[in-house]
Amino acid sequence: MNVRSSAAALAAVAVIGAAAPAAADPSPSPSRALPSALYGSTDPQYDGVWRQSLALLAQDTVGVRPAEKSVRWLVRQQCADGGFAAYRADPAAACDAKTMPDTNATSAAVQALAALGGHDDVTAKAVGWLKSVQNDDGGWGYAPGGASDTNSTSIVVGALAAAGEKPDRVEKDGRSPFDALLKLALPCDGDGGGAFAFQPDKKGELTANADATAAGVLGALGRGMVVEPGGKSGATCAKPGTPEQAAGNGAAYLSAALAEEDDHLMSALAGAEPQPDFGNTADAVVALAAHGATAQAEKSVRWLEKNAADWAARSGPAAYAQLIFAAHATGTDPRDFGGADLVKRLNGTGPAPQAAAADTADAKKDDEKDSGSPFGVWWYVGVCLVAGVGIGFLFSGRRKQQQL
Repeated sequence: MNVRSSAAALAAVAVIGAAAPAAADPSPSPSRALPSALYGSTDPQYDGVWRQSLALLAQDTVGVRPAEKSVRWLVRQQCADGGFAAYRADPAAACDAKTMPDTNATSAAVQALAALGGHDDVTAKAVGWLKSVQNDDGGWGYAPGGASDTNSTSIVVGALAAAGEKPDRVEKDGRSPFDALLKLALPCDGDGGGAFAFQPDKKGELTANADATAAGVLGALGRGMVVEPGGKSGATCAKPGTPEQAAGNGAAYLSAALAEEDDHLMSALAGAEPQPDFGNTADAVVALAAHGATAQAEKSVRWLEKNAADWAARSGPAAYAQLIFAAHATGTDPRDFGGADLVKRLNGTGPAPQAAAADTADAKKDDEKDSGSPFGVWWYVGVCLVAGVGIGFLFSGRRKQQQL
């Protein structure tokens, strides 16, 4: 769900509770190439499963059938115990300390494969692994045994819901994920009131975190990364006694934070110059739409339409997916997002997908319109199956080739 603010970056470092790592040298090395089924053109060491999952989920959301080999690649990334690591260069090799499964990659894969359908055995095994590493407080950290954090707990909730589980009934020592999230919600009075913290600090105190809040709103609502548009409700802060109220408090915090910065959020990475946080803004849009706070969500998605194209082009498939999720949640056309076709651009970062339902329907109309033409629906569909070459993502560097 964000890297989440772009989740892969957060996920890669949550295990040690540090700030996100700096991006590597973006220039690829000719000595290493990417797996042919993978979306994105940068080193997948930290985000391979994450970006693949988001790409496939976004394609499914807009009616595109992903390439079979890309889905198969994701399935083969699963470890024997059911979990998914960030990336397995050799799926035939057993997972070990260097390819340790994590909750974020596993949950993203579950959401994607559940949406695509036909992978119940894979998702059931993955959910079993997630349940086996649940913490005593009801939540999850990035790595098994790690302290619970809002982002990881929330993306697991989304995976459980996608797999047909009832998150509130997934308990450890009588505590559910919602119990863990409520402990990470800030009260309304004081700085950051209504927000979620990522984790308590060393003193046990909570600090508002916009990225964690976007995740926490979805988690507290029992929702995943894909939110259907519709519904309107206010967002006001009150004592977070229930998950629903905590979600409302988080939505109120996000609405105020977005409005304060002209409808977008700013990056808060330590040592970095203040700059717009496109990924977190997209996640906030989805969270607000899920709660029904559509007024601010629509303002912020308009801001993304005007400003996020270059960011997505630099960042790659997961970024395009985040924008598609934001567009979908607000009823915005992802094929005309500020003049950009997000679907086409996402498809161009990996293997050509199968024909999209919408494209096939359009082709049929064209064929009926001109039945005497030697170029009918099958020619059109054939053209639709052609895609471009991949582009990069947040984590860059050397590339590695792997054939399925």
